[in-house]
Amino acid sequence: MYRILVINPGSTSTKVAVYDEAPSCPPFREVRRDGASEDETILASETLRHSAAELASFPHIADQYAFRRDAVLDFLRRQQIDPRSLSAVVGRGGLMKPVPSGTYRVSAAMLEDLRHPQEREHASNLGCLIAQEIVAPLGIPAFTVDPVVVDEFEPIARISGLPEIERRSLSHALNIKAVARRAAADLGQPYEQLNLIIVHLGGGISVTAHRLGRMVDVNQALDGTGPFAPERAGGLPVGDVLRLAYSGLYTYDQFFKKIAGQGGLVAHLGTNDATEVERRIAAGDEHALLIYQAMAYQIAKEIGGMATVLMGDVDAIVLTGGLANSQMLVDWITQRVWFIAPIRLYPGEDEMLALAQGARRVLRGEEQAREY
Repeated sequence: MYRILVINPGSTSTKVAVYDEAPSCPPFREVRRDGASEDETILASETLRHSAAELASFPHIADQYAFRRDAVLDFLRRQQIDPRSLSAVVGRGGLMKPVPSGTYRVSAAMLEDLRHPQEREHASNLGCLIAQEIVAPLGIPAFTVDPVVVDEFEPIARISGLPEIERRSLSHALNIKAVARRAAADLGQPYEQLNLIIVHLGGGISVTAHRLGRMVDVNQALDGTGPFAPERAGGLPVGDVLRLAYSGLYTYDQFFKKIAGQGGLVAHLGTNDATEVERRIAAGDEHALLIYQAMAYQIAKEIGGMATVLMGDVDAIVLTGGLANSQMLVDWITQRVWFIAPIRLYPGEDEMLALAQGARRVLRGEEQAREY
């Protein structure tokens, strides 16, 4: 039996879980409400909350490393789980160099890049660092699976209107790739034989084109391009962006936060909670209705753009992520894109299970671990 520890650091929390998985378990099964498949159980799981006061004492995210590592080790102690019983530890991957999709063995080069990110810090950078420290004395592997930098672009997708700026693949790749496999299984065909448009509807929105098992295009969701989202401004008129950026009203950090973190629904309505937005709409708030409809309109436009990437040969449009639970939003999107391809709905996301499954595929010899 394989026992896998999963570590997923977020901005104000660290999610941890230990999965026990039977060796006979097939690579993908229908997921139960508790997040486990028929043949796997969550031995223990917890979201370790970190208060603003605790995190304020660390000037940089990298400085939180020991604090978060100790919180994970304390979780194992409280759950009476001996680290020596683990088969592998998998950490959420962060902002490192672009890589193809897959499960990666944590390496010295990867750790160096995560310690010293080129552009900006992100809490997910700590996942592999903590995983590697836990496995070091145990002689077991540490992995990461489909980080946000998964890049399977074709050369034509990288070109922008300025040679100094290249289009990049930054997306919710972990959930997108996991859902791609689920959708393929439900369609009865290998993922590698399908053309799919997969949309992750979360705090940021990733609209992706998949050709024969490769994610060949995506809006740069991490930076807030494409459709606006609960917390992202989306594509904006460049001239107006420059005028506002150089207005003297904002520092670089303030303006970047305005685009990615405080844009979209937050900027228009003061909330990133779709349930709250729908409550306002039900109460007759015409402005909330217009903004929510506009977000669906922009998502549908982006889906249409990805259909052109696949030259109209689309087997299915797949909607996933937390906002896929919004029937109102899903209906508005469906009204605009139904003619492109059948729509399949996989609400929510389970990053923890996706991480565990990626490690399990390697442990069972179903997939070769990639080297960074």
